Amino acid sequence: MSIYTGKGDDGSTGLLYGGRVSKSDLATEAFGTVDEAVAALGVARAEVLGSDPFLAEELLRLQRSLFVVAAELATAPKNRNKLEPGTSLITSEMVAGLEADLDRVIAERGSPREFLVPGGNRTAALLDLSRTVIRRAERRAVASLSTTNSARSLVVPYLNRLSDYLYILARAAEDDWTPSRDRGNE
Repeated sequence: MSIYTGKGDDGSTGLLYGGRVSKSDLATEAFGTVDEAVAALGVARAEVLGSDPFLAEELLRLQRSLFVVAAELATAPKNRNKLEPGTSLITSEMVAGLEADLDRVIAERGSPREFLVPGGNRTAALLDLSRTVIRRAERRAVASLSTTNSARSLVVPYLNRLSDYLYILARAAEDDWTPSRDRGNE
């Protein structure tokens, strides 16, 4: 099987469950930015492999969750009924899981009392960079979903909580602190 098909040479890209849109479409921009966020988290994960197994595992879990976000964004509204909760559709449980993660970390280490300049160390800087890509993905998702009347989508709340969670993880990384392994939402 060839990695290239040539189908996108006309400036279009395929959607999950069929259909094609322009590579400049708002949806393409949204799921493309999510793809960028997955890669940014991959760089952060590569940084901590071997030194912080918990954080490496957590970042891998978050990368996989972003595939769900991308799948939902890469589906035409007419095919939304084909999405599978937790696999290709963000669920309220996924949003609540991130909220539980945030609450747990804040309960263990406290909440930052002021805005901090990113760059306390390499891991924290990479988490902050990932967070900013997630924030851009959130903005792109808002734009895309507003044009498709996808008010039922939980992509935006999920991305919003994820960026908050990465902010807290970056602050924890600056303190060389690792959250407990009891995630509570599994």
